[in-house]
Amino acid sequence: MNRNVGPLDQVVRIGIGFILVTWLLVVQTPARWWGLVGLIALFTGWSGFCPLYRMLGMSSAGRHGTPSGSH
Repeated sequence: MNRNVGPLDQVVRIGIGFILVTWLLVVQTPARWWGLVGLIALFTGWSGFCPLYRMLGMSSAGRHGTPSGSH
């Protein structure tokens, strides 16, 4: 599995994911799907791989995408 999420994209995803999960826990909103979106953002940022990018043939890693086990 090749990385398709670049470093800046990873930082943004992790930041947004953290904010959404924290907001859900603090505000206790009925829109709990935001927590799921936050968890997905955290996971894709942490792993460097986004399944949606793969389905769409996209990559923010540029030519520097490396296999996820080799970083």
